[in-house]
Amino acid sequence: MDMENAAQLCRENLRAMEMYARLLRMEEECFSADEIDDFAKVCGLEKETAFHLLSASACGLEPDRKHEDKYLMMRYLVPALKKQDAACFRQNPYYSRIKFPEASLGEWRMTRLFYAPYQIFPCGDTVLLPDGREIAPMGYFTEGFSFPAVTENGREWMAIKPNETETMKEPIQAAYGNAVVFGLGLGYYAFMVSEKENVSSVTVIERDKNVISLFQKYLLPQFPHGDKIRIVQADVFDYLKHEMRHNAFDFAFADIWHDISDGLPLYLKFRKAEQACPGVQFKYWIEPSMLVFLRSLMLEDRLAHAGRLDRLLSPDCFADEFCSLAFVRQTAPEIDPAELW
Repeated sequence: MDMENAAQLCRENLRAMEMYARLLRMEEECFSADEIDDFAKVCGLEKETAFHLLSASACGLEPDRKHEDKYLMMRYLVPALKKQDAACFRQNPYYSRIKFPEASLGEWRMTRLFYAPYQIFPCGDTVLLPDGREIAPMGYFTEGFSFPAVTENGREWMAIKPNETETMKEPIQAAYGNAVVFGLGLGYYAFMVSEKENVSSVTVIERDKNVISLFQKYLLPQFPHGDKIRIVQADVFDYLKHEMRHNAFDFAFADIWHDISDGLPLYLKFRKAEQACPGVQFKYWIEPSMLVFLRSLMLEDRLAHAGRLDRLLSPDCFADEFCSLAFVRQTAPEIDPAELW
């Protein structure tokens, strides 16, 4: 890929990410089923196509009048936005086995939140396609969908919703042996890996005593394999520095962030700390999304000749091997978070 094409692709990806962000902020403006039905009938369209067009319009695009807007919709919105099957998600073992009470302790509250019909939500890790497009999967249900959540001072901290179940599939599958989990939340990850025969124990590191108390009182007693789970109250980075080496862990999973914005600096800090644990396999929540974002920052930095991350890239940084997520992951431990912003 030459510099001119790389620059054009970076601009397209940036515009697409802005479009995705706008769609995900549409909670109060989501379309009703009647509006979508009426639009589909008037235009002679399938409902999914009608929803794509309405969603594009809500982002300020005019795909029927502007070629560049239609191009953006077809290349970025249509591959990203998919109808989801609510029944399929309700069959998840955690949903089907764990009864979730309304309870609170201190600033923490266990509750249920709700997706309205046709409300757009994130639904998986950002994907880097072979042609360089960055696609952020999004979903919607045609019916209402409620899900368990824990909030801190009214702010959602952890929720068992489609994005979480989708983005944890691979780290759950990878877990084995004696596992350590950084971050408790509602215990979804601990529950899922404790169900695996090849997982012997699950040690969860959580610093907030109220989160631990809520979990141990209301949720852990319902876990069929709760005897595998041990909770340690500690700061995760203190534990990594002082206690990790005293335990024979085989596998580690970190999930202590809300999203990429607060997660990337913590992820980079973990990647540095990981090097002191050569015998442990580490996995991270939404790591693929963070690597796509980090790759974008690195390429934009080279294009702008800013020089903050320039030292990490070869002069041939637009060649395929230097645009790969494998290269970005290999490079991540060398990056100082202060270099990013």
